[in-house]
Amino acid sequence: MDLGISGKRALVCASSKGLGLGCAEALAAAGVHLVMNARGAEALEAAAQAIRGRHGVEVATVACDVTTPEGQAQVLEAASEPDILVTNAGGPPPGLWSDWDRDDFIKALDSNMLTPIALMKACLPAMQKRGWGRIVNITSQSVKAPIPALGLSNAARTGLTGYVAGTARQVAPDGITINNLLPGIHDTDRALSLDGNVSRQQNISLEEARARREQTIPARRYGTKEEFGAACAFLCSIHAGFIVGQNLLADGGATNATI
Repeated sequence: MDLGISGKRALVCASSKGLGLGCAEALAAAGVHLVMNARGAEALEAAAQAIRGRHGVEVATVACDVTTPEGQAQVLEAASEPDILVTNAGGPPPGLWSDWDRDDFIKALDSNMLTPIALMKACLPAMQKRGWGRIVNITSQSVKAPIPALGLSNAARTGLTGYVAGTARQVAPDGITINNLLPGIHDTDRALSLDGNVSRQQNISLEEARARREQTIPARRYGTKEEFGAACAFLCSIHAGFIVGQNLLADGGATNATI
């Protein structure tokens, strides 16, 4: 399928690896020029160079912490009013309700709620002037069904979801869509970290921890960054103009919900 976005420009956050890289790769395959961001310069440039070689698109890199005002200013300057924005940031650490204090919540909100909001606010005016734009926020299946050990993530990402629900409907008349893509467990470093916690807590091998988690997923496997990226690219395409303010689960059926 021709996604109809060849020649567009996208800012993809936290895209040197994992789900962000999957999104960047899928957009590049559709002919989209990229600004890629991550904290680690070496891994970021390696990923960008591979995409340039495979897809022949322009790829700029900005190594910075996008959850800080300084980092946001850097990526926005490099992206120069992008047509497409994909927000993404690593989730806060797991734990118990009793582990977290105010500073922990503020850090989670800064990373997983306030940073995407700041980036959207910065990019939306130019999208409105052009009469076209696509924004995809990578959030989590936890906004549909909270995960007990991820209370910080549950809170911050649900706050972002509420903000998007209203904002998406305000900018839809301008030809802009804002949607959230909700990953379940994918074969990324985040999954490895979560499985590692289970392995240590339950005194089982990492392989056993993964096998047990896979059995909780109806698809009986972890997702891949490639299929996640394909879903993101479709939401950014010309074919998704009537999908507004939605929360698309990409979790292999793990979230047990009717709607």
